Amino acid sequence: QMHFIFSNEVVLLFDFWSVHSPAGMALSVLVVLFLAVLYESIKVGKAKLLHQAVVTMSVLSSQRLVEETDQDSSASDSAPAGRTRLRWFLCHFGQSLIHVVQVVIGYFMMLAVMSYNTWVFFGVILGSAVGYYLAYPLLSMA
Repeated sequence: QMHFIFSNEVVLLFDFWSVHSPAGMALSVLVVLFLAVLYESIKVGKAKLLHQAVVTMSVLSSQRLVEETDQDSSASDSAPAGRTRLRWFLCHFGQSLIHVVQVVIGYFMMLAVMSYNTWVFFGVILGSAVGYYLAYPLLSMA
């Protein structure tokens, strides 16, 4: 079937997630809705972490620049530079892991919608709307 249908029977994502009743469909829609809210929350969290990392790295760089101008030009200290690189690496690694989780959840939602079940589709749409509504105001908070 390549069109949306209203049905209480569907197999979602895995063979063991087989729905055959209205209660099972309601529970499945709630799970998909929660995944969509989680997806939007992860997007916001990733953006917030990126903003914090940029601010932290710029503060550390400006502090290092001030320290270097205060010190003798002959005495070079590479320890602060090494710590800054390590912090940048750890931040980038964390951002990458969060991105992988976001992509996996996004593909799960896409595959759930590809079941062409209208209830599941509505769950993803409603979950995205609720997730956006709840998570995006957190971006403006410091």
